[in-house]
Amino acid sequence: ASVASMIDQFNMPNIKLLQELGYSVDVIADFVDGGSITAERTADLERRLSEMNVTFYRVPIPRDITQIGRIMYAYKQIKSIMKDRKYSLVHCHSPIGGVLCRLAARESRRLGTKVIYTAHGFHFYKGAPKKNWVLFYPVEKFCSRYTDVLITINKEDYQFAVDHMDAKQIKYIPGVGIDTDTFARSSEIRKTKRTELGMGDDDVVLLSVGELNDNKNHEVIVRAIAGLDDNRNVHYFIAGKGDKGEYLEELAAKLNVKLYLLGYRTDIPELYSAADMFVFPSFREGLSVSLMEAMASKLPCVVSKIRGNVDLIDENEGGHLCRPDSVNEFSHAIDDLINNEDERFEYGRHNRDKVSKFDKKNVMISMKKLYSE
Repeated sequence: ASVASMIDQFNMPNIKLLQELGYSVDVIADFVDGGSITAERTADLERRLSEMNVTFYRVPIPRDITQIGRIMYAYKQIKSIMKDRKYSLVHCHSPIGGVLCRLAARESRRLGTKVIYTAHGFHFYKGAPKKNWVLFYPVEKFCSRYTDVLITINKEDYQFAVDHMDAKQIKYIPGVGIDTDTFARSSEIRKTKRTELGMGDDDVVLLSVGELNDNKNHEVIVRAIAGLDDNRNVHYFIAGKGDKGEYLEELAAKLNVKLYLLGYRTDIPELYSAADMFVFPSFREGLSVSLMEAMASKLPCVVSKIRGNVDLIDENEGGHLCRPDSVNEFSHAIDDLINNEDERFEYGRHNRDKVSKFDKKNVMISMKKLYSE
């Protein structure tokens, strides 16, 4: 994968499963730019991999498609590792990491290496900017011919891949799975965490979990809160790090919105328990882990009406779906849930029931079958 955070957040169960099946496992990723995790968390990941007897290679795989020099350098390193290690199976992730891996594995594949690629949400999709189609679609189309199994994690991508990609097999597996038991909502934890956050019983807590970047679109929630008739008791918490923090703080101060940037957190389950609703306004997602976690935590959800999110949230049953650029729609949806406590409870219960099929145990059954074929 391009960055260590994708290994940490999405692939540790896959690594354990492969080891249980008798594989020895290597990991290739950028451990310097760890992605959405801190340097301390990246160091901890290295320690955990070492304890699991997993060999890891620090390859600086860029996430910016314009960094041609770094991309070529990473490609040569990956190809050299492939040639030396003679893998029987390669499972790659992330757009650039997935491309470099599949191109580097062409010779190995002719010698019997099986190549699996998980698309965590194609960058080209219904409504995507034209430049995304021009840049990413031809590359993914080309690389699909060097892919034995293409895994898609939402229904829109699956259908598109079936119609347009050339992989030997195309599979739909609903995300990486979550441990739903970890996110069982607790009234005791709710009280303790809200006290820690400085929130009272009458305060309305909105929560987002995700990087502070343009795609996550937190700005629309800030503006939606500002548009409420009465937002005095509304508090918006965001768990995540990124380069939009200062901008969001300045915007919230200007609009008189109570915003709290929590940075990278290790107490996410407790934060879900403390919240009254989950807000998730991204422009692009594959199948969001944080949204599934919020559903498992019995939270009603106000989310953008995009690929992936529509697989998870049922309108007027688990929450509300809004156009990602519509401040007005988000404002109305948030206001509806603020003023309907019974509705919040019913939506949360529906979400908990629905997300059970996305439990990690079910996903691992599919992955075990795929790895064993």
